[in-house]
Amino acid sequence: MCVLCPDSTVIHTDKSQPASKSRRSMMGFLGAMPLAAAMATTGVQASTNVPKPQNTLTPDEALARLMAGNERYVSGNSQPVNFANTRAKLTGGQNPYACLLSCADSRVGPEYCFDEGRGDLFVTRVAGNFVTPDILASLEYGTAVLQSPLIMVLGHTSCGAIGAAVSAYTKNTAFPGHIQSLTTALAPAVRQAVTDKSSDLIQASTRINILQNVRLLQESNPLISERVKAGKLKIVGGLYHLDTGRVEMVS
Repeated sequence: MCVLCPDSTVIHTDKSQPASKSRRSMMGFLGAMPLAAAMATTGVQASTNVPKPQNTLTPDEALARLMAGNERYVSGNSQPVNFANTRAKLTGGQNPYACLLSCADSRVGPEYCFDEGRGDLFVTRVAGNFVTPDILASLEYGTAVLQSPLIMVLGHTSCGAIGAAVSAYTKNTAFPGHIQSLTTALAPAVRQAVTDKSSDLIQASTRINILQNVRLLQESNPLISERVKAGKLKIVGGLYHLDTGRVEMVS
């Protein structure tokens, strides 16, 4: 089990050994190995017989569709979803047009806030919406194998995980169980907000955390970064406002 170090710059797989790889390079290494091996034998090609042809989009088209869905949601014009219409189509495969790295907060439902149905969004969630080796591997699968052209890192206002991270960093607050590992992972964003002398540490840390994880994904080798460089994948950040439901672009 990987444990994020207190300075949040490295990941140790063995506490008895000194860390020699950066957090970013280690995540890329851990996340890419199994999938890259599988792809070497199976190949990565877009299917010509996709269950949802309307989901075959360019990165810019995917982002436009995602934000249009959020506009419908905010204005109260969400489209009715008939799950029976897609159930049979999706038994044989999937081709989501966007991947989400979202907070696990129960008040944030990506399919709802973007007004989409089954098979449209490939969603990964963890409290604090940050990249872990497992999240990275899942997003590699969603983009390199399922051919999704877009990843959005979706944070939200009044995030409890960010609030806990601020408390841990500024007051040395300790949390029970594995909750402390969340605050440790989010510490780089809080540290930057403190360095910037932000007046609202929770709000500033939330935005910085989104931007840091967008950059981390963009630079993740080899699968995601290569698709970004080739123009096949766009990675953006969004901030969900709990009071309005609107997603604000932050990158």
